[in-house]
Amino acid sequence: MKQLPFMGVICIVMLFIVYRTTIYQYHKTEMEMKLYRFEMVKDYQQPSGKLRSLPRGIMQVRSDLEIRPLWMSSSSRQASVNTNKNLLAMPVGIMQKENVDDVVEKFLAANFTIILFHYDGNVDGWWDLDWGDKAIHVVAHNQTKWWFAKRFLHPNVVSIYDYIFLWDEDLGVDHFDPKRYLQIVKTAGLEISQPALDPDSTEIHHKITIRSRTKKLHRRVYELRGKTKCSKASEGPPCSGFVEGMAPVFTRSAWYCAWHLIQNDLVHGWGMDMKLGYCAQGVRSKKVGVIDSEYIVHKGIQSLGGSGYPATRTTVKRNGASGFDLRTEIRRQSTWELEVFKERWNRAVEEDKNWVDPFLRYQSRKKQTSTHLRS
Repeated sequence: MKQLPFMGVICIVMLFIVYRTTIYQYHKTEMEMKLYRFEMVKDYQQPSGKLRSLPRGIMQVRSDLEIRPLWMSSSSRQASVNTNKNLLAMPVGIMQKENVDDVVEKFLAANFTIILFHYDGNVDGWWDLDWGDKAIHVVAHNQTKWWFAKRFLHPNVVSIYDYIFLWDEDLGVDHFDPKRYLQIVKTAGLEISQPALDPDSTEIHHKITIRSRTKKLHRRVYELRGKTKCSKASEGPPCSGFVEGMAPVFTRSAWYCAWHLIQNDLVHGWGMDMKLGYCAQGVRSKKVGVIDSEYIVHKGIQSLGGSGYPATRTTVKRNGASGFDLRTEIRRQSTWELEVFKERWNRAVEEDKNWVDPFLRYQSRKKQTSTHLRS
């Protein structure tokens, strides 16, 4: 009988230890899920028949784009590997070497990992630059930015990077600082963003991308003239929740979604900008924005790798026939791809009976709240 109080204390202590251990494991698992959200956790815990011959601890489902040395000293082997946390990916051609050099220098100074997609096949022309061997170079003739991104920026490969910059090569960065840009993006809680375009840029397709001189950032635009009218009641692209395809910036989560939106066979990416807001991990009018204080100049070179056009008007012969304008042919292909993308989206919406448009639901809820307040 005298031992009962003592046994009670032991039981209480053991229960407390079990409780604390359970809480610790829960928080540890939760943290791992946040850090490595792209791992196929279920597949990892229950390996398929193709993986059952391997012990679980040896399997790695992720990779990255960090360059590793062929050898290291014994002291450096003990040190932890310093990996960059943000990624710049650009399609490049040798004709834009000087401009690309300016861009890469700024991003390397901000500790970015750099991957260049060479659509003209010329890699040797870049080795004389100081950073030539620090970047990753991928070559495929006459391929676009979206073709490269779909094949070389799989979410499991870029999951260590907090932000992915997928830029064209013809952007001036004299008034842009990557570090300041990311500070603004993080503070504003943006999942998808782009730097604003200087009003003097060669080509501006949507007013929402134009820099405001009085703001740090903006999420919507008001325009009562022209074909597309944007008012306070306007919801969705191109009035709000919109960035253009030339210089998008994605968080890790947003890129996971956007990568799945990219169509493997539609290489010009036309139409995607109108749907990127669905990858904003929330209400696109709040989670998508344009940064005004850190802006760029679109020089409008129209390189093949970015917007889908060659840098100069080119006439070539096909099967001995009379010459044809390559830019015209590419534009025709891009327009066709746009229609195909729209058809696929509409068909997917119709066939997926469980899918509910989150923004229609949000607008309905917003309208009901507004009606309630007026009454």
